[in-house]
Amino acid sequence: MAAPSEQAHGPGGPPSRLPDDTLPLRPATAETTAQATAPAPASVPEPKSGTARLGRSSALMAAGTIVSRITGFLRTLVMAAAIGVSTLGDSYQVANTLPTMIYVLVSGGALNAVFVPQLVRAMKNDEDGGEAYANRLLTLVVLVLAGVTTLGVLAAPLLIRMMSPDIAADPQRMTLTVEFARYCLPTMFFMGIHVVLGQILNARGRFGAMMWTPVLNNVVVIAAFGAFIWAFGGFTSSGVSAATITPEGVRLLGLGTLLGLAVQALAMLPYLREAGVRLRPRFDFRGHGLGKAAGLAKWTLLFVLANQLGLIVVTELATKAGAAADRAGHPGSGFTAYQFAYQIWQMPQAIITVSVMTAVLPRISRAALDGDATAVRHDISYGLRTSAVAVVPCAFAFLALGTPMATLLYAGSGSAGAQGIGHVLMAFGLGLIPYSAQYVVLRGFYAYEDTRTPFFNTLVVAAVNAAASALSFVLLPAHWAVAGMAASYGLGFAVGIAVAWRRLRKRLGGDLDGARVLRTYARLCVAAAPAALAAGVTATALLHAMGSDALGSLTALTAGAAILLTLFLVLARLFKLPELDAMFTMLRSRLGR
Repeated sequence: MAAPSEQAHGPGGPPSRLPDDTLPLRPATAETTAQATAPAPASVPEPKSGTARLGRSSALMAAGTIVSRITGFLRTLVMAAAIGVSTLGDSYQVANTLPTMIYVLVSGGALNAVFVPQLVRAMKNDEDGGEAYANRLLTLVVLVLAGVTTLGVLAAPLLIRMMSPDIAADPQRMTLTVEFARYCLPTMFFMGIHVVLGQILNARGRFGAMMWTPVLNNVVVIAAFGAFIWAFGGFTSSGVSAATITPEGVRLLGLGTLLGLAVQALAMLPYLREAGVRLRPRFDFRGHGLGKAAGLAKWTLLFVLANQLGLIVVTELATKAGAAADRAGHPGSGFTAYQFAYQIWQMPQAIITVSVMTAVLPRISRAALDGDATAVRHDISYGLRTSAVAVVPCAFAFLALGTPMATLLYAGSGSAGAQGIGHVLMAFGLGLIPYSAQYVVLRGFYAYEDTRTPFFNTLVVAAVNAAASALSFVLLPAHWAVAGMAASYGLGFAVGIAVAWRRLRKRLGGDLDGARVLRTYARLCVAAAPAALAAGVTATALLHAMGSDALGSLTALTAGAAILLTLFLVLARLFKLPELDAMFTMLRSRLGR
């Protein structure tokens, strides 16, 4: 299981796996900014020293996220090789999903979105640099999550019945899943510890630990499932099932899962010592701002609940559509296709946008605390324009090359099923642009400790997504309904970013550097569209000529990606985008040229 992160999924998105990211959500060194009360001009130059530090921080976190994602994919491959993807695998996945869901509902969103500004405020105003506040927060999280974890372990049978009535109806599978859950549920405790320690480090300008320690979790889980294969054989040879797995096998997998999160959390301690942070239990909670933070967190809890309601609607509709499509001979058209496509689609957001804004968020918080609307506006603009350089071409790449991507990655699921996933990925495609932009814009509200506005914005997104998904279910053939729901997800965020933009613009005095931001996005889209068209035509022709097996998919994807990247870079350079030039400058400096 991945640790929580701020990259929380939007309404109706697949369940948060919690960072690697957050999910899931982190800060650059403090910079002195002048007080400003008047609106800033449309173009605000980035301070060179601050931008360089942000670039280094973003690169470090992006590298950690990439390695974490790669090892996460390896983890799923080893899991499948050990216990398969049928009833035994389902039992493990249901048990392993529970702690993430409970953690997100109890405290995940609040820790990521609310307490960064609070930590920044304490660092600025408190004589000890915020150390006492950080210790109070850590103590409170330990107490709350210890209690919730204990209740969860005791209530494991009830939780499994709520999650899967089908499993609960089978006494043998029910017993096995409850046993898995009692190993997996304590991981929520270590999720919370990891996030708090990571936020303390991030607020002090130490960014790498929170992005890199999830790799240790993946390595431990890979080792545990590898040991299972060594001891009991792989799934194809052993045929292990819910009925035949031994108690020793369950214990090995359960303890390995728990140990992975424990190692991930405890690996933060050396970084804290290096940063000079002394951890001490503090129980003097009253009168130190934690009550105010808890008040702000209620809106974050409602935000999470809105996401879950949207997810329930999409899950029910996608499951029904998938079953109908499967009966009609169209596998890969249900909720599993939605989830698998989503996992690929959101990776640019998790790697690029989250990394950029993780480095910027504490600086935005400091500027908001100083009343410097100019600096907040500048950093929001910087985050939008910098992330767009990569997000826009990735969105068009999913639209043009979704099918060869899916048929290459999911070749083991069969050609028809993989193509179904590819169609859903294509439908998600362009929605990545508003999805990423809304993530950036909402950081502006969080910097002002405003969690109420993001909640109401989430209601708008959830309502549009749910309504459009229902229309897709009613109007489209069953095997296209889930693709319609994927497009509905992007539509929801397109409406959401329009609402959020107007509200933040009003909050900051009338301007968000809008002309400059829109000009950047427009030029990137104009460069990406013809490149995507040429790439899609080429890839489709190669798939028809060579087939959609692994070799044909690899050839089509490679050729299409090369064409898309080349044409995009040529056209983008013609527009002389400063953000693209800055990216090339950074790459040349890293290569020593």
